[in-house]
Amino acid sequence: MKRKPLTLAVAVVLLVIFGLMLFVYQVRVSEVAVVTFFGKVVHTKAEPGPGLRLPYPIERVYKLDQRIQNFQDTFEQIRLNDQNTILLSVYVGYRISEPGVFFTNFYNGSIPEAEKVLTQIVRNSKGEVGGRHDFSDFISTDPKQMEFAQIEQQILAQVTNTLNALHYGVEIKFLQIQKIGLPESVTQNVFARMNSGRQYYIDQINSQGELDATRIKSTADGTAANLLADAEAQAFIIQGYGESQMMKSLEVLQQNPNLAIFNMQIAAMDQLLKKNTTLVLDLSTSPLQWLQMAEPAKSLTNELTKP
Repeated sequence: MKRKPLTLAVAVVLLVIFGLMLFVYQVRVSEVAVVTFFGKVVHTKAEPGPGLRLPYPIERVYKLDQRIQNFQDTFEQIRLNDQNTILLSVYVGYRISEPGVFFTNFYNGSIPEAEKVLTQIVRNSKGEVGGRHDFSDFISTDPKQMEFAQIEQQILAQVTNTLNALHYGVEIKFLQIQKIGLPESVTQNVFARMNSGRQYYIDQINSQGELDATRIKSTADGTAANLLADAEAQAFIIQGYGESQMMKSLEVLQQNPNLAIFNMQIAAMDQLLKKNTTLVLDLSTSPLQWLQMAEPAKSLTNELTKP
C-alpha cells in the first residue's frame, strides 16, 4: 500500500514530461523555429527559449540555422565586354532573413536546395556584370586600372535585387571575388599584351637613361674644356715667368762665362752619375776635375773668379 503514492507520483511526473514533450519545444540562440499547422506555416519564433505548440501531427516545429551560411560558386568562363574570356569564381555569405518565406520557398527550409537556387542567381549576375567590363578591369599591369571592388559591389547589388524581386527570404551579407583565371586559349595573348606593356615601360626608362647620360656627358665635357682652358692659361703664365727668369739668368751668365761653363760641367756630371755607373777616366777629363780632393774649394774659387 505504501508503494501506491510513489507510483502515482512517478506516473504524474512521467505524464508531465510527456505533456511537455507534446506541447513545448526549445529554441537555441543560433536557431529560429518555424511552426506549421497541417503543413502550413502559422508562426515563427526567433527568440531563444521555450515555446508552445499543439501535439504532432497537428503542429510540427522545424529548426532553421540563423547563422551566416556561405558557399563558393563554380569556376566558369565569362564573356567580357571586349570579347575576351576569363574564369571567375565568387564567395558568398548569406543568412535567412524571413524564416517563414524561406521555409515555404525551399522544401522544409532545405539549405542545399536554397544554395542551388542562389548559385544559379549568382552565376547569372556574375555573367551580366562581367559582360559590362573589359579585360583590363580584372587583370592589368596598372593596379589603378583594375576595378575589383566596384565589380564585387555590382555583382552584390545585382544578386540582392534579384532576391528581393523573387522574395526568397534570404539576405546576402557579403560577396567577394574568390578566384580569377585565364582559359588556355587566351593565355598566350594575355602574356603577349602584358609583355608589350612592360616593354613600353622598359623603352621609356631606357630613353630617359640615354637622355640623362647625354646631359651628364655634355656637362662633363664642358667642365673638362673649362679646366683645360684654365690649365693652359696657368701654363702660359708659368712659362712666361720662367722665360723671364731665364733671361735674367742668361744676363748673369753672359757677364760671367766661367760660371756658365761650371754649370754646364755640373749638369754633365749629374747625367754621368745619374745611375749606378762605373767609369774609368782620367780625373783631368772635364768635368771630372771637380772630383779631385786637393783644394777643391780653392780651385773652384779661382776658376770662377777668373776674368
